[in-house]
Amino acid sequence: MGPTRIRWLVVVFAVIAVATAAVLKGVYSTLPPLPWSAVPTLLLIAVAEVYLGLNFRARIQRKPHTRPVEPLVVARVVALAKATAYAGSGFAGIFAGFAVIAAGLLDKPAPRQDAIVAGGTLLAALVVVGAALFCEYCCRVPPGEDDKDGTPAAPDTDPFHNS
Repeated sequence: MGPTRIRWLVVVFAVIAVATAAVLKGVYSTLPPLPWSAVPTLLLIAVAEVYLGLNFRARIQRKPHTRPVEPLVVARVVALAKATAYAGSGFAGIFAGFAVIAAGLLDKPAPRQDAIVAGGTLLAALVVVGAALFCEYCCRVPPGEDDKDGTPAAPDTDPFHNS
């Protein structure tokens, strides 16, 4: 599993934003107002991702007063961070589509409120993406003392062939 590619997050964001705006052109007037509750929810998710990343970084670097972490647990946290980054990018695309449509109708009070909520939620979703990328970065294993260039050191002996 490689690191998350920013370009794919941008592609997800752009495709979902365009699709959302296209769908909303026809049905926006029939929808209820956007709830503001997504903003604190997304920000709580971002705080959890940052905390998780900092915690795992300290454990991977074997800082004092921390327990070592199992490699499989780190892999699971990385998978969670990658999924959160893509989900955050998708949510950002949805609310960018809402913001674009609502921005065209700012002379009415309901779309004005929706534009504010969509903008805030868009920013919160981008914070989630950043937090997820930070968490993924924190789970990287630092290079060992043997390999200063960042590549894994080759084993000295093959454990399956004793010669």
